[in-house]
Amino acid sequence: MNQLNGDASSISGLLPQQIAQIETPAPLVEVSRLKRNLDRMADYARLHKLQLRPHVKTHKTTVIGAAQMRRGAAGLTCATPREMEIMSSVASDLLLAHPPLGLKIDRLLMLPRSVNIVTALDSAAAIDWVADAASGANRTVKVYVEMDVGMHRVGVTTAKQVVELAERVAAESWLDYAGICFYPGHIREAVDEQSAKISALNEVLGEVVSALERARLKPPTVSGGSTPTAWRTHEMPLVTEFRPGTYVFNDRTTAALGACKWDDCAFTVLATVVSTAVPGQAVVDAGSKALGREPMRGVNGEGFGALMGHEDVLVSAMSEEHGILDLSRTDWRPRVGDTVRIVPNHVCIVVHLNDALYAVDGDRVTGVWPVAARGRMAPFTDEQARAAAPPSEILL
Repeated sequence: MNQLNGDASSISGLLPQQIAQIETPAPLVEVSRLKRNLDRMADYARLHKLQLRPHVKTHKTTVIGAAQMRRGAAGLTCATPREMEIMSSVASDLLLAHPPLGLKIDRLLMLPRSVNIVTALDSAAAIDWVADAASGANRTVKVYVEMDVGMHRVGVTTAKQVVELAERVAAESWLDYAGICFYPGHIREAVDEQSAKISALNEVLGEVVSALERARLKPPTVSGGSTPTAWRTHEMPLVTEFRPGTYVFNDRTTAALGACKWDDCAFTVLATVVSTAVPGQAVVDAGSKALGREPMRGVNGEGFGALMGHEDVLVSAMSEEHGILDLSRTDWRPRVGDTVRIVPNHVCIVVHLNDALYAVDGDRVTGVWPVAARGRMAPFTDEQARAAAPPSEILL
């Protein structure tokens, strides 16, 4: 098996044939929906002549990263050095959308020379740090100057600051000024209610790009975007590249925002009903360690997930290994031993809790995909592993 039909080579012998053979709780990916989501975003990018650089933080798997590249992605976006290291096997152009300070930049510079490294920076200190490391490694790093357009997380806040940092990058021989970037994470309204904030964003972008052009630093790339705003990126005429992530799987939040339909949710957590002893509820074996504990973001919504096929049934409360299903809004009554599929509020968090994802087609399992880019540490060499594990009697 290969490509999006599954690659279980690294988990040989563990592949069940049917969903009924999977021990719960477990993450399922409906491959037909995933393919549809991938195709739809790639088609949108081509239609509007936008460069698609999807964020891998959602899926953290090389099989999906490779599928995105085959569909024409300009490169991939990563959040951690670990993601950069893993995705370097399927893409030769990688953006770290997080300032790589400290030892992180050293890890980036150890990536294969065939990989084009891009990073987003928002301070003189970070620029100097990356420039010194790049010089020492005799390797050029491309830099986006990051600007804040409303989320107030990272990014400089004025056009003057953007120009000053762009000038600093351009002056460094081992850095390549590649443009500017932003993340519109403050736009969490429903898709059809985003117009006012998109208009304000366009004003900010216009001011910044004009200032850069006056300084003879016209940005080669203007990179932005998120899944909630993805389908309106063409209404941001200065944007040349966008970086949605959640769209590959979608989740309860993106469905509530109108960024996808409910049947575009490709990811669910398979859980087993373990108790119906308390009237008006059922308990499943998926708690916070399987579903995360993130509330709905940007829209009103109770609970921590909803059941596929019974959308009025919410996971109303959780402990670590127990999830409470609220049955007050439905006549449906599950039995002990029944399995259900839960659409989580925020899929990115849930993927990170798992070692592998089960690719499914209906009730059939077609593959097991390692979540290879989870975690933060680089893989130990044999020598490092021995050094890190002294004889147990020394420790205990």
